[in-house]
Amino acid sequence: MTFSNQSIEINHLSITDIVFTPLSISYRKLNLWLTFVTHTIILSVPVFLKFQHFFDMPEGFHQYFFWVIAVLLSIAVIELSYHWFADQIKGYALREQDIHYRSGLFFRKHVCQPLLRVQHIEIKRGPFERKAGLATLQVFSAGGSMQTFNIPGLEHKTAIRLRSFILGHEDLTIDE
Repeated sequence: MTFSNQSIEINHLSITDIVFTPLSISYRKLNLWLTFVTHTIILSVPVFLKFQHFFDMPEGFHQYFFWVIAVLLSIAVIELSYHWFADQIKGYALREQDIHYRSGLFFRKHVCQPLLRVQHIEIKRGPFERKAGLATLQVFSAGGSMQTFNIPGLEHKTAIRLRSFILGHEDLTIDE
């Protein structure tokens, strides 16, 4: 076989043909729930300080209390809205020779990793992920010390199957 490096017409290249698998609906619910709980706790602090009777708060605190609550509520609504829409966009695609991950609501990100370049894979599960039956698949590329990308929000069994498939992937053979 001889080496060939022919030009490729760029108009024939497309990544829109890739069919992405969405992340688990439990991932979206977990993100929304954690965001809601976090912001509820944050909002409870100024409310507690306003209505507690242990010590007097400065007059400025009472004057700006409703502004603080309005800002904190606005941030909570923005973050909840972000997770609502952004988590729908996230997805992965496993093909014969590569794995893809896409994310991003405003700034779209599409990562492609050839399976031959995968050095190792880790499955991470925090306490909330374990409770929800989810896992994060970390894909590490050969030649780099950092992971190439994470695929969060996978069902634990799916993460194990993906890991097994990728680790069991065999080198490509070139037909002569």
